[in-house]
Amino acid sequence: MKRGALLPRVGSLVFLLGSGLGWAGQYDEKERAELAQALKGTKVSLKQGIVASASKGKPISGKFEVEDGKLQLSIYTAKGGGFSEVVVDPKSGSVAKVEAIESGEDMTAAKAQADAMAKAKTPLGGAVDAAVKKNPGFRPVSVIPALKDGHPVADVTLIKGDELKTAPERLD
Repeated sequence: MKRGALLPRVGSLVFLLGSGLGWAGQYDEKERAELAQALKGTKVSLKQGIVASASKGKPISGKFEVEDGKLQLSIYTAKGGGFSEVVVDPKSGSVAKVEAIESGEDMTAAKAQADAMAKAKTPLGGAVDAAVKKNPGFRPVSVIPALKDGHPVADVTLIKGDELKTAPERLD
């Protein structure tokens, strides 16, 4: 392989790895402002989305996000060795659509999240409840599990106005 041919591939890899961080619970300043605005008046909670998605598989992560100017609640689920993204309507709390996760960064994230949840004794909803209890006045907007030092931990991202913070919650 020519040396010059590797550079575009490395750039693509860096882009793919970097763009996967958005699902990992990180919101940039613009996303945070859009999210804070979009959440106003929305009564459906992250936990309600997790509960609604359970009919489609075991919830392994969840996140409110603004996509194409519209608020959506995305929950990753695992079922029968496969993974799906369940989109829950943030106004009604009902499942709006289910899409199989088959490849790419979403598959990589889903596998890592499923591995963490396989070792967890506490479900995602329990982690969300614990974070809310410790952070009164904040609203949970994402819950992303991972293995840290061999232990399952969920990073719960919370918002209050335009203030955003992450609360790590042990799942074992």
